[in-house]
Amino acid sequence: MTETLPRFRYHPEPLLTGVVEESEKACACCGLVRGFIYTGPVYGEADLDSQLCPWCIDDGSAATKLGASFADSYPLERAGIAPSIVEEVNLRTPSYVSWQQESWLTHCADACEFHGDASIEDVVSASQDTKAAWRLEYQLDDRAWVHITEHYQPRGDPALYKFVCRHCGLVQLGWDCS
Repeated sequence: MTETLPRFRYHPEPLLTGVVEESEKACACCGLVRGFIYTGPVYGEADLDSQLCPWCIDDGSAATKLGASFADSYPLERAGIAPSIVEEVNLRTPSYVSWQQESWLTHCADACEFHGDASIEDVVSASQDTKAAWRLEYQLDDRAWVHITEHYQPRGDPALYKFVCRHCGLVQLGWDCS
């Protein structure tokens, strides 16, 4: 039986981004087969890759019972984000797959929503505010923006990840390369 997925405030579409997949695997935390399994990064002492259900991530039991975490808390802490939000993203939110290590973007004193790889349209139509936020985040200039984005392809190298501010709607683009 497939249950309705929990709603994650900071990763609203984990099926679309590919870190939650349909599966008949039993969860390593609750032991239930719920029809979905998380396939994104998991940090902890045990190997929990593709072994946790979204419900055990959402309610925090994967973190509490198994010591699992899902995102690096440092970028959020460095941005001065409230500890409760850092904890929610780090311990109760599906993360995303990146070349190096994920870095959750922030805006308006909150973590942004993750929406997967940026589309070509997201990059081509990036607002001046989006470009300015990118230049500030990565300490790069307009020439670097052009160089990095001119041949961009979703799921390629370099990678651009779409984040959206939950308050003002600013689209930010996280950047990573192999």
